Amino acid sequence: MRKVLLALALGVSVSGMAQLLNVGSIEKVNIPENKANKVAAISPDGSYLLVTTDYNKGLTKYDLATGQTTVVTDAAGAGYDAKISSDGQTVVYREKSTDKKHLQRAVLASKNMATGERKELVKSTRNLQGFTVEGKTAIAVNKGKMSKKALSSEKAQVSAPVLSIDKLQLMITENGKTRVFSPLGTQYRYIWPSVSPDGQKALFFVSGKGAYVCNIDGTGLQELGTVRAPKWFSDNIIVGMNDKDNGEVYTSSEIVAVDLQGNRQVLTDDSVIAMYPLPAAEKIAFSTPTGEAYIINLK
Repeated sequence: MRKVLLALALGVSVSGMAQLLNVGSIEKVNIPENKANKVAAISPDGSYLLVTTDYNKGLTKYDLATGQTTVVTDAAGAGYDAKISSDGQTVVYREKSTDKKHLQRAVLASKNMATGERKELVKSTRNLQGFTVEGKTAIAVNKGKMSKKALSSEKAQVSAPVLSIDKLQLMITENGKTRVFSPLGTQYRYIWPSVSPDGQKALFFVSGKGAYVCNIDGTGLQELGTVRAPKWFSDNIIVGMNDKDNGEVYTSSEIVAVDLQGNRQVLTDDSVIAMYPLPAAEKIAFSTPTGEAYIINLK
């Protein structure tokens, strides 16, 4: 990490490639070891993190200004793809369990950060294909059907299609109807889908091939290369990781940014194994395999 900070101090680009994002500093977050060991989400305003365990058990809020921690939930599976409403007031997460037949089930729940009120958004199911949060509305796809729930006093609103995964295929839900999307074909396995902030493009990862972007109607397919766990930073820039392992442990990983014009920038160097970036409010949070958390502060 000292190499990164020195390069930044000297005004040298860490990547040596196109500069898509202007990195100001990279800071380690001193989360108490007994609380969690990886970042699950960052609030839209960048004021707090949600942290979880390696096995995605539970969620703890970590206030970046005060260092104060607050337990959100102890539920199994809560740390996997947890979402935060646009006002930062509500967290949406899974609660996983095993039934009498030893089958995996999940409840989709929300927790109000101010009042502590928990709500059940989707009852226990074996077919929760995915969920997202648009503004202050939670949107879930369960058994191919979409449901929406308001997370505040405002009316639930959905303006963009919803992407989800079913049997390793990429699905799209529009006007309440779900169908197979899978732009590269159904012979591939899909993961990490999301819709661009403007609702016009789809982002996804294809196992064994890489990350891709296309228009929401499936046209204009673009290959982004190795950008694992990709997330939209803006309508034009995506951040992800380029990780390598020896079959047992991760040997290296760097946070990368790519744009839709084909430019690429590496944001971290080899002094840290940086994984699973989460962008919000001119910040990018990431974790390491050893349980450390960092924030990339952008200028």
